[in-house]
Amino acid sequence: MLIKRKNIQASGTGGALAQSFLGMGQRRLDRRSFLRRSGVAVGGLAAVSSLSGGLFQRAEAATPHNHAAPAERRKNMCTHCSVGCSVIAEVQNGVWVGQEPAFESPINRGSHCAKGASSRELVHGDRRLKYPMKKVGGDWVRITWEQAIDEIGAKMLEIREKSGADSVYMLGSAKFTNEASYLFRKFSAFWGTNNVDHQARICHSTTVAGVANTWGYGAQTNSYNDIRNAKTLIFMGSNAAEAHPVAMQHILSGKETQRANVFVLDPRMTRTAAHATEFVRIRPGTDIAVIWGMLWHIFENGWEDKDFIRKRVYGFDEAKAEIMKWNPAEVERVTGLTEEVVKRVAQTFATVKPATFIWCMGGTQHTVGTANVRAYCTLLLATGNVGDIGMGANIFRGHTNVQGATDMGLDVGNLPCYYGLAPAAWAHWCRVWDVPFSYIESRFDDVPAKQGREARTRAQNMEVSGIPSTRWFDAALLDADDVDQQDGIKAMVVFGHGANTIPRMKAAQNGMNALDLLVVADPHPTTFAALHTRTDNTYLLPICTNFECHGSRTASNRSLQWGEKVVEPIFESDNDYAVIYRLSQRLGFADEMFKTFEMVDGKFSKEPTAESILREVNRGGWSTGYTGQSPERLKAHMRNQDKFDIITLRAPKDDPEVGGDYYGLPWPCWGTPEMKHPGTHVLYNTNVPVAEGGGAFRPRFGLEREGVSLLAEDSWPVGSDIEDGYPEFTMALLQKLGWDSELTAEERAVIEKIGGGDPEKIAKVSWTLDLSGGIQRVAIAHGCVPFGNGKARVIAWNLPDPVPVHREPIYTPRPDLVAEYPTREDGRQLRMPNIGHTIQARAVEQKLFDQFPTVLTSGRLVEFEGGGEETRSNPWLAELQQDMFCEVNTKDAAAKGIKDGAWIWVYGPEENAKVRVKALVTDRVAPGVAFMPFHFAGWFMGEDQRGKYPQGTDPVVLGESVNAVTTYGYDPVTGMHEGKATLCRIEAAA
Repeated sequence: MLIKRKNIQASGTGGALAQSFLGMGQRRLDRRSFLRRSGVAVGGLAAVSSLSGGLFQRAEAATPHNHAAPAERRKNMCTHCSVGCSVIAEVQNGVWVGQEPAFESPINRGSHCAKGASSRELVHGDRRLKYPMKKVGGDWVRITWEQAIDEIGAKMLEIREKSGADSVYMLGSAKFTNEASYLFRKFSAFWGTNNVDHQARICHSTTVAGVANTWGYGAQTNSYNDIRNAKTLIFMGSNAAEAHPVAMQHILSGKETQRANVFVLDPRMTRTAAHATEFVRIRPGTDIAVIWGMLWHIFENGWEDKDFIRKRVYGFDEAKAEIMKWNPAEVERVTGLTEEVVKRVAQTFATVKPATFIWCMGGTQHTVGTANVRAYCTLLLATGNVGDIGMGANIFRGHTNVQGATDMGLDVGNLPCYYGLAPAAWAHWCRVWDVPFSYIESRFDDVPAKQGREARTRAQNMEVSGIPSTRWFDAALLDADDVDQQDGIKAMVVFGHGANTIPRMKAAQNGMNALDLLVVADPHPTTFAALHTRTDNTYLLPICTNFECHGSRTASNRSLQWGEKVVEPIFESDNDYAVIYRLSQRLGFADEMFKTFEMVDGKFSKEPTAESILREVNRGGWSTGYTGQSPERLKAHMRNQDKFDIITLRAPKDDPEVGGDYYGLPWPCWGTPEMKHPGTHVLYNTNVPVAEGGGAFRPRFGLEREGVSLLAEDSWPVGSDIEDGYPEFTMALLQKLGWDSELTAEERAVIEKIGGGDPEKIAKVSWTLDLSGGIQRVAIAHGCVPFGNGKARVIAWNLPDPVPVHREPIYTPRPDLVAEYPTREDGRQLRMPNIGHTIQARAVEQKLFDQFPTVLTSGRLVEFEGGGEETRSNPWLAELQQDMFCEVNTKDAAAKGIKDGAWIWVYGPEENAKVRVKALVTDRVAPGVAFMPFHFAGWFMGEDQRGKYPQGTDPVVLGESVNAVTTYGYDPVTGMHEGKATLCRIEAAA
């Protein structure tokens, strides 16, 4: 436990758990009484995070004399982080009575972290929202589903008529199944807006942008299991021991067997750093300077992989002009790291291979988040550490399906499977949806000219990225002329997202109060239900958990898994599929939107089957290889988990059901399901035939630049008939090669139909648009990658900083560096102004670094997850971490008279922000640096918000949110916020 407690008092009336039970109408309980009445020995809960199978017992069928039905075993996935651990539920008479981890799963192998071990409580927890509710005169009242859907739909249509479709913001969820994610994005398209987003905006949107703009796809290149093969690992901005504890088991096994070097580069001594061979403490916000400093040594000493660079990388000559500025003296001046340390890490990473680079939100949540990611990728490319086993970019994502939800298009700039917003992409999905392009176009708004900006037609508005979730409240508060759409944000429909995960919470609170309609659909009331002071037009819809519906989810390694419905939705909750269907009915487009799905009777209404939704994804997801993972294949994998190798993740080729497959058919899984492509365990691996999961870098940036080819040279996947670089496959390329004769008559007919019978248009039909899959099938038959064989690039000429540049955080303790390394100039991005430069200049001018001298960073705890509403409502987890806290360095604490465990105030430089939390005095953080976890809410600037939740739904543990004091700052590419390097002031509380 982070804080050991004895007789902890909260709000003067007892511990947080005691308070929670008081709220439920029970008499006051101390900790020992709680444990005794729960049937748990003292110390048992505190040990839960370190236990695996020992906490669980296999449920046996009841003896006949009990007259009880035998227990059924149903398999699903843990609903917390992105590792993808399997949970086996034991169900008796429709009730979930027992749980155990799946020992046969190649991912968790019979283990769980604290969160996974308590999964059953998510379903049975009495803090769940039990029925639809709305606010009437400031009070929560119970209503029926029929009333809720009718009133919400009527209000949405009223707002649409007055302010346009874009004025309703659709905020989805990384907790969705793949099928619900896809359905929500489709719902947004039929409503007529690109204002649709989810949690990836605030965790890995900069990863997707940075990685995709380097070598083609924005995802983890390898897998947790494959890290066992690495001989050198760098963690930068990742605390896997707490954020991804089961994945850490693979890492530590690999460390032992490979005698691997493990470097942790972090501002804070984390639990991951405790397992490292070397911990390197960096100054928050200096990632690029550190990486360029490493590359300076690599190029100075000739440690780069020259052959790899020549064959597979473009732009190092140009990039080195920036890299070589970062000599050891400048690196030490900016980062504080000595030449000896930087050189040692660089040499090891470049020469002790294979080496992998692991990052998480510590690297992404910055105003230079996209540039950080591109710097990491540049290091991998320089050393040849991508495209084979044991190496690559191992990007640990945060939520159970944040990878899949992103893949399914819950993003302001994409349609499903990373199709952009260009007319060809919309036309493709209209063919999949069996609706005319003109119908979808008619759903979008015309946008008037504003402040000298040109007007947009409906067709043009379809192609414009929406507002990111980090800025929705700005769009609700700014003058409508400042927002590049018909009107500002007037309503929000929120499925599975907490408000406390987004910075500038005072502005978010003001934005909520300004809305004409707020709808929150979630198993638990979130901060969206309690932070505001709204009195009416506010609705809570009880959505069931993923244990109460069927569907697939995609782990961070790109593997899909199928989850069985464990029990029927409890209380009056319903699943996402049914609620989206009912809302679309009320809005008038259900017949068109749902005509492609198999509809069945649900709990309260008709609903589409998860299988039919996934089959539609399979029909359209050619660009990312989401076409081979049929429901049948995924279900076979879940039945046969024990067949897959723990390191390679591959099943024996002679197995009758899953022979030769990689576990979960990680995308790209090319072609139709009938092609039986095994999935791709390691991206961009030219040492494996494409038909066996091999690949190359994707040439998605053109064929040449300034007369230099962007295609690979002397490099191709094993077995390729084209032994050189080549562009993406189109019908024209097949015709040029003479391979078009290998298309079947049915495939050719589909291609010709897409081209409208026009030979020129037919020739342009590509591997991404061919609904028959014929172009992919023929390319792979010749050993070629459908997307082509190009070079990765270290110059991204379409991004604000083509070569990453160190830029000081907007609120920095080093004003001496701002003149040399300022944030980017003000501009307009994603429909709104970004005034970070103005704010940084004002902060320096006002010398806010003197008033707020401590750097504040944030991160995760093993006990809680995300915004924490689910996990803090779980008494098993709530017991483990009862108070929000701030880590304060021992010297700083002594200077301020702060004692360990005492109350302190943490002040932020904007909006008179402050939070009241416990002090954890520790040398985990350096002098001048503080750390707070981001899982808490329910207190706001010193005020208890418990009474704002509907009675009986308030989380067991409440606390201040770190994002009440985090500040302005946005990545210019994605709108990612600055969550890891702002300033604060810490004082002892009276």
